[in-house]
Amino acid sequence: MQVDTTTLNDLSIFAHEENQSVLHHLDFSRTIGGREWLKFLLARPLGSIKEIEETQALLSCILRVKEQWPQTITNGTIMVIEKFYETPVDNIPRKPSSLDAFMYKLLNKEDYSLIEYTLTHFTQFVKGLQAIIQSLGNEQMPPLLLTITGQIQLLLAKPVIQAIIHHPVNEKLSITQQQQYGHYIRNGYKSAALELVEIYSRLDAYYGMAMACEHYQFSFPSFSGKKEPCLAVEQLYHPLLPTPVAYDINLVQEKNFLFLTGANMGGKSTFIKAVGLAVYMAHLGMGVPAKKMELSLFDGLLSNIQVADNIIKGESYFFNEVQRIHKTLTKISDGKKWLILIDELFKGTNVQDAMKCSTVVIEGLRKMQNALFVLSTHLYEIGNDLKQYPNIQFRYFETEVKDDQLLFSYQLKEGISNDRLGYLILKREGVVDMLQQL
Repeated sequence: MQVDTTTLNDLSIFAHEENQSVLHHLDFSRTIGGREWLKFLLARPLGSIKEIEETQALLSCILRVKEQWPQTITNGTIMVIEKFYETPVDNIPRKPSSLDAFMYKLLNKEDYSLIEYTLTHFTQFVKGLQAIIQSLGNEQMPPLLLTITGQIQLLLAKPVIQAIIHHPVNEKLSITQQQQYGHYIRNGYKSAALELVEIYSRLDAYYGMAMACEHYQFSFPSFSGKKEPCLAVEQLYHPLLPTPVAYDINLVQEKNFLFLTGANMGGKSTFIKAVGLAVYMAHLGMGVPAKKMELSLFDGLLSNIQVADNIIKGESYFFNEVQRIHKTLTKISDGKKWLILIDELFKGTNVQDAMKCSTVVIEGLRKMQNALFVLSTHLYEIGNDLKQYPNIQFRYFETEVKDDQLLFSYQLKEGISNDRLGYLILKREGVVDMLQQL
């Protein structure tokens, strides 16, 4: 699925502030390498239903064996192993006698301590990997997970590694064993050990995704094989909100355009981002923040939510809005399935101009049957002229005024809003009184 940088920013996939970052919210990985792999996976939505369902099956496998997942492999474990290969160490005896081993320990105290310390962590690492293989052994693993576990098994099959894995937990290694194993790990197993670290990091990212699905009680969506675009969601919510309100949405080719109105702060932007984020997460193979979701495989997702001006290039806010619409039209004219999200169209020009421009754009976009559209606007007046088009749905967020106080229900209702609350907000925040006292 095609997604550009603007859309990733609009959906806050990798926001700089952690509390606003989807990456941070979904990060239940246990290592730095796992987090880097998670970042890699989150940036690359999948392009086929087969890949998506395979990832869903992988995460489901991990969830079923989560109680057996080793907690001994930590970020510290990985760091110790990597540090071992970076630190200069005097030649370790390959097959030392008891005397040789004793002399090496005596004459190379710091090196010996590093070997002993590393072996402790390395043992935890390979025993943990073996535990993962065993816990998944009874599972019907998808091809991707079979490949990963097969690589691990192959790399753990070396006799010395097997000896380390099966060494009794309560029995300390002798100094000759420590140096023999230390020599092999450093000189004969470096590339394999670092490969195992990389494989585990990827597995740790999938573990983090699976744990996020469980922690937030996400549900795995189902994909329709239809050629036409569709999106049906029950109890959709935005996962970054502490107490979200859930919505239902149903877009099909015959009703492919959602015209959304409502007062500022009523929930329009949150709703649009929730739709985009759920579709994006579905194409990662993850669960989604909804009770139930069925959708088509989209070829692309584009948003127009947080447009900005460009002072250096001398480009106005309105000009960049126009450029974004132009880019959108260029992309979605390919006949493929797209989801387009537009929040507050043409904020950068005067009302009359914005109404004319918005009407022209909406009347043009709604002709495109290969795409689904969710568009919000504060220009409620243009809604009546759009009611003639049967493929446009009209929804709004209701706002109630009680004793000069705004009450937001965040409930999505059918129809067009006619709220005019800008002055009331200005008054409620004390701005009117301050101005009158000047």
